[in-house]
Amino acid sequence: MPVEIVFETHSTSEDNERGIASGWLPGRLSERGRSLARELGARHRDDGLAVVFSSDLARAVETASLAFAATDVPIRADPRLRECDYGRLNGAAVGRLVPRSRFIVTPFPGGESYRDVVGRMRDFLGDLGPYDGRRVLVIGHSATRWALDHLLGGRTLDDLVDAPFAWQPGWLYRTT
Repeated sequence: MPVEIVFETHSTSEDNERGIASGWLPGRLSERGRSLARELGARHRDDGLAVVFSSDLARAVETASLAFAATDVPIRADPRLRECDYGRLNGAAVGRLVPRSRFIVTPFPGGESYRDVVGRMRDFLGDLGPYDGRRVLVIGHSATRWALDHLLGGRTLDDLVDAPFAWQPGWLYRTT
């Protein structure tokens, strides 16, 4: 049976507000981000979630903790859900990463490629067997979502990584 995956990006971080690409840096939620995290929890509290998986980076862990603080839903931090490692560009201005398509196969200097992120996500999805027929929530980053769109939605990374980001309250995926 397929696993239903609800994906949410971590809430707005201080770096997001300053135009900084955190990458593998921990990051902290802004005041607005903390409010959005609580809204995320309100949106999904009654969804029958079996578990919440979060990137292990601080901004995603903080999002999950605030969103599901008053619930019994288990939260599991998983490093495979991290943002792409921008290497020497972790903490750089977002504009220094564009065009991102040059890093689909070639890693960021001292970091990883978007294909590497897809490999991590493929491994994560392979471990969801215990949740067959259930709904899980994943809190991650833009690269996490692109990998899900690629692996479960059949989209190419070329079509994803340089497209404008359009936030929405969750994306829905199903494993096959």
